[in-house]
This record gives sequence, C-alpha cells and structure tokens, in this order.
Amino acid sequence: MSDVTSHAPAQIGSTHRPPRSVRRDRATVAVYAADPVLRVGIVQQLRQRPEVDLVDEADAERAQVSLVVVDTVDDEVAALLNRLRHNSATRTGLVVGTLGAGALQRVIECGVAAVLRRAEADQDQLLNLVLAIANGEGVLPGDLLGKLLTHVGSLQRSALAAGSLSLSTLTTREADMLRLVSEGLDTAEIARKTAYSERTVKNVLHEIIARLQLRNRAHAVGYALRNGLI
Repeated sequence: MSDVTSHAPAQIGSTHRPPRSVRRDRATVAVYAADPVLRVGIVQQLRQRPEVDLVDEADAERAQVSLVVVDTVDDEVAALLNRLRHNSATRTGLVVGTLGAGALQRVIECGVAAVLRRAEADQDQLLNLVLAIANGEGVLPGDLLGKLLTHVGSLQRSALAAGSLSLSTLTTREADMLRLVSEGLDTAEIARKTAYSERTVKNVLHEIIARLQLRNRAHAVGYALRNGLI
C-alpha cells in the first residue's frame, strides 16, 4: 500500500477558486485516501448531500470529521490515525475493505470513532456515518462489535489467568517456609532449618503476604492450605 500519510485530503472544486466559506449547520468533512479511486468514489457520494460540507486541504485540520478510506489497516494507516487522534478539532471515521478483530482493536486504540465496510458504503450509509461522528457518536457494524467484545474478553481472561497463576503459585522456598510457619516455628527456627538468614526469612514471608494481599503469616498459612499450595 502506498503511503497514506503523504496524501492530502480530497480536493473539492477548482484549484483556481479562493477557499469557500464553511456553513456551520453542515458537517465539515476531510477525506483521506492513498488510492485516488477510493477517494473519488467517497467524495462523489458525499458531495451530493446538503448535510455535508467537504473541505479543501487548507481547512482539513479544522474539519469536524476526518474520513480515512483504505483497503486494510497497516502501520502507515495506523500512523495517520494516530496523527488525526491528536487533533482535538476532528473525530475520525474509517471506511475499510477488510478488518479483523485484532485490527479493529488497533484502530479503536488509534482513536477511530466509527467504522464502515467499503462494501456497505453507499451514499446513505456514508451520510449516517459522517453525521454520527459529527454528533459525537460511535458506530460499528454489529458483527464487528461482537468480534471486538469477544477479542477483549479473551484478552481479559488471559490476563486474569496469568495474574492468577503468578499470584497463587509459590516458589519451593516460599512453600517450605510457609510449611514451617504452619508447624509453629518462629523466624530464627526457620532460618536454622533452611540455612537462610533471619533477614531473608522475614523478606520471603513478607513478599508472600504482600503479593497475595494477606494480613499476616497466619493468614498466609491458611490461604496456602486452602489452595493446596503447601
């Protein structure tokens, strides 16, 4: 794919005319596309609608809506989306050929407010997309929303599983020391039994209590016994 970020928004009207004034009761839109064919198609659809005011390059940074039209989302597209995200004057919509769940999460992280598949991008759908973005709303096709929720849920479950494993698993040294605590030994006795210094014993037991968010040694022993860790 050619460099999306190097392309200016769609130019509307003759380049010999002075910039026209923007009517405030219409949604101002800048169109970005690396492929001139894609750009022309979107521009021709939108310029027929009185609710939309397509802006020239000079006004692109002040457009209410930045519409990015691409086949797929790659690093160049993501860079453009990130640049637009930092422009507080505009909100970004994406018209895209194909978009998987992982790419969907990526574009949302890049600040995209609404997504429309190119195959569904007729004049009415484009207008609905633009007006929703201008009104501060978010738009996703139903199936993409379902994929996003499934993807996010999977990531959350993975993170929780990893966190649970790291929190609930004891090293051999930690398990040995807790087992000795459960037998009633104090710090000095545990140090002699394990050949560690008393400072090391205190540090290890403190680390267990802090990591598992427990109250004291007795609580740690009870937790370890309930969870079959010792």
